[in-house]
Amino acid sequence: MLPDKLIRKLGMRHFSGNMRRLKSHNNLIDFASNDYLGFSKIPIVQESTLPHGATGSRLLSGHSKAFDTLEKRVARFHKSENALIFNSGYDANLGLISSVAQRGDLILYDELVHASIRDGIQLSMARSLKFRHNDIDHLKILLDKFGKGEQQEVYVITESVFSMDGDQAPLVELTQLTARMNNAYLIVDEAHALGVVGHNGEGLVQYLGLENQVFARVVTYGKALGCHGASILGSNDLVQYLINFCRPFIYTTALAPHALRAINAGYEHLENQHDHINKLQILIQVFNKLVVQNGLRLRFRESETAIQVCIIPGNKNVRKMAGQLQHKGYDVRAILSPTVPEGQERLRLCLHSYNTIDDCEFVLQTIAKSLKKK
Repeated sequence: MLPDKLIRKLGMRHFSGNMRRLKSHNNLIDFASNDYLGFSKIPIVQESTLPHGATGSRLLSGHSKAFDTLEKRVARFHKSENALIFNSGYDANLGLISSVAQRGDLILYDELVHASIRDGIQLSMARSLKFRHNDIDHLKILLDKFGKGEQQEVYVITESVFSMDGDQAPLVELTQLTARMNNAYLIVDEAHALGVVGHNGEGLVQYLGLENQVFARVVTYGKALGCHGASILGSNDLVQYLINFCRPFIYTTALAPHALRAINAGYEHLENQHDHINKLQILIQVFNKLVVQNGLRLRFRESETAIQVCIIPGNKNVRKMAGQLQHKGYDVRAILSPTVPEGQERLRLCLHSYNTIDDCEFVLQTIAKSLKKK
């Protein structure tokens, strides 16, 4: 039995109509998952002798040559000095931020960063302040006012592609700003950029040639690579520090061998098979044109990524629209408040290399017709 105060919280969530529930997979046309390139559907041939588990943490029995080989490949692909594999993007963000930011340090983070980043900030001993979304001027004000203390390091944290809006961070300006300070370090979460942005799906930081100006990048494999796990990209010193002081790395069982095989296969596809990436990038361009043609430009957030967002204020309204699309065979999900601010409720449409132009057009026409009836 739950304590009364927890029962009350659950009851309030139910009363507001915002209860979260698990749903099984369906046979609808996918506009909801983060499997941008369809890699999760590509079978991986595994040896029958491949172990099912890692047996322990990497500092005990869980490490193997397979980790060394894969981390070298990841670092080489991303033009990073080193890479360290984690069990998930959540673990990577949580561990990185909570371990590097010390008491007396300052964290400045974009107000729309992922929950894993916020939780890492909470676990750190550092002071933290948020800056307005992608607002360089606001960040400058905070840096000038709070970022020049003695014995203080400043960590600026953002995402390269934001998970709920699909827009991109002004990384060039951010690197220029942090480069002017001798105590500022930029951390970039590339979860929704890997496999989507760049000629080889390398991510926005690398696509812009900024990899040497970023303190740490987090790339996750549960989206475009269609598997599980994540890597932190950075210097040799950063990797050695994390191995010694990052609790989510030290105190968890390592990824199983078949998970490493899946990550390796994902990078093989990125390096050698560009058709998936090209198809997705072309579809994104076509989708944006269709948005304008269907008179929805004012409803959609501008996005050059696989995440497309249609603002439909009100939980009831956006849930109804998602239901109409699902009834017609399209898996489009509503994002409700409080996950997003009240009045910013939305349809979140994820584009994939396997979606068709006809499907995109039908979804947009359905949205446009439904909105005109109101």
